Amino acid sequence: MSFADAVRACLVLNYATSSGRARRSEYWWFSVLYVAATLLLVGISAAVEEPLLTVLLLPLVVPMLAVSVRRLHDTGKSGRRMLIALIPVADPVVRLVGMAVDSATSANQYGPSPKVSGKTAG
Repeated sequence: MSFADAVRACLVLNYATSSGRARRSEYWWFSVLYVAATLLLVGISAAVEEPLLTVLLLPLVVPMLAVSVRRLHDTGKSGRRMLIALIPVADPVVRLVGMAVDSATSANQYGPSPKVSGKTAG
């Protein structure tokens, strides 16, 4: 999946959809966009001394959470694992490992494998 396809899948097709599955490429490409937007807006906010610019990130929070849950579904895990974010030290390690694991190639309780079918969730 290309960068443009991942952004389209997360922002247009599945903005707030946490059902289904998301391939690694969809998750990581959207994560790149999310981190770049965060760095850009935080930098601008600091330069102009206006912290309200970070409010512009709020529209990206929902699709980031949704694609994270779909990514967990792709590995056969429940989206409830996102609650690990409440544990500050464990969260980065568990999330990195969980999001980097390869997809389950067969269908699971969350749907058919997008890796096999070539389609995104939605």
